[in-house]
Amino acid sequence: MFRSGVRNLLRTTDDLEVIGEASTGEEALVLVESLQPDLVLMDIRMPGMNGIEATRLIKERHPLTAVLILTMFQDDQSVFTAMRVGAKGYILKDSDEHELLQAIRMVGNGGAVFSSDIASRMMHYFSQSPVVPAEDPTFSELTRREMEILERIAEGDSNAQIASKLSISNKTVANYVSNILNKLQVTDRNAAKRLVQMTREE
Repeated sequence: MFRSGVRNLLRTTDDLEVIGEASTGEEALVLVESLQPDLVLMDIRMPGMNGIEATRLIKERHPLTAVLILTMFQDDQSVFTAMRVGAKGYILKDSDEHELLQAIRMVGNGGAVFSSDIASRMMHYFSQSPVVPAEDPTFSELTRREMEILERIAEGDSNAQIASKLSISNKTVANYVSNILNKLQVTDRNAAKRLVQMTREE
């Protein structure tokens, strides 16, 4: 019903055209492959593949296709994970018609847009000091994703919690953790956590 309302709204405009609709992440990937849209409006919770994972795959395979998240979820983890996988905007389903159309046009033209309350939380989040001191030479061999995993380890998250927060599988997390331990030359995650604490204290 919500998708029907959005479709009808877009049909009232002269500069926007709906060329496809999907009800799952898997369907979205297939349609993006065949239709090559300029922009995808993406929800987060869907049957099967969620919107975060679908966004990640779309941006990997079709970097020129912009993704705008349109959802009812406004928790920090959903917002920041969506940004990390390549979403250029994040607005809520209770946004008015003008805000939605403005967001679509802005992201479609290469910009980025976020609902006002989400933008405020983002400013607060990025003003905080990171758990892991990324510029420390101790961590110079780690990739961006490995740094992200290490930060979650330093916060005390289990593999399952990391997998849930980053929308990846437990096996993928385990592989990342193994790589991190090898690169840091430590024996376990507790040693990695202590290493982070030591570098922050220096």
